[in-house]
Amino acid sequence: MRCIYWVLPLSVLLGSCATTGEWLEQIGKTGAVGQLTQQEIVAGLKAALDKGVDHAVSQLGREGGFFQNVEVRIPVPERLQPVERALRTVGQGPLVDEFQLAINRAAEKAVPEAVSVLVNSVEQMTFADAEQILRGHETAATDFFRRTSEANLYQRFLPIVKDATARSGVTAAYKRMTDNPLAVVAAQAVLGRESVDLDAYVTTRALDGLFLKIAEQEKLIRKNPAERTTEILRRVFGSVLAKRS
Repeated sequence: MRCIYWVLPLSVLLGSCATTGEWLEQIGKTGAVGQLTQQEIVAGLKAALDKGVDHAVSQLGREGGFFQNVEVRIPVPERLQPVERALRTVGQGPLVDEFQLAINRAAEKAVPEAVSVLVNSVEQMTFADAEQILRGHETAATDFFRRTSEANLYQRFLPIVKDATARSGVTAAYKRMTDNPLAVVAAQAVLGRESVDLDAYVTTRALDGLFLKIAEQEKLIRKNPAERTTEILRRVFGSVLAKRS
């Protein structure tokens, strides 16, 4: 599995917010936060996100990662559920199952390709953000990550999903399902002349799964010292625990 290293050169890490000189000036003025420097807080949070992304990719980016996990399994799109019911009623459930498996396989294929997208999506974290996130609730880092990066992630992840849906046979499975004579009436009543944007749907649900798993790992790091597997994680999150005890 590919590893991700979040501790980047300072000018890259904070380039979207201020110049390196301005940040060094701020460090000189504010010094440390508690027993931690601001640089350590940022590095610790990025290490936690690194671990969260690695966890998400290892869990989801394999066969069955989505389909066999009820927490993240991607259902038939809501607009197609009348078609699903019509087919299952007349014993054509395997067509629906084939389609659902295909969209989940697409998400599983796309997730490992998302690593580079995720790596480039955390540069907006400032020192002020980092301290607040560190003292925040159990998924504060993941929530910040999602809030500040999701729109960009979606746009960059969408082409990856399009390629994955093509390789997973999603379009063909969709056509077999909606073209079945027993489902045509239901499909026309629901969709009219419009089809469901499957690429957009899979992209949204795949990102939901990714952020869920990243948050899962953040909770473990905050609660369980055994999950702090590097010195920076032990120092940063151990300091927060000591402050609260």
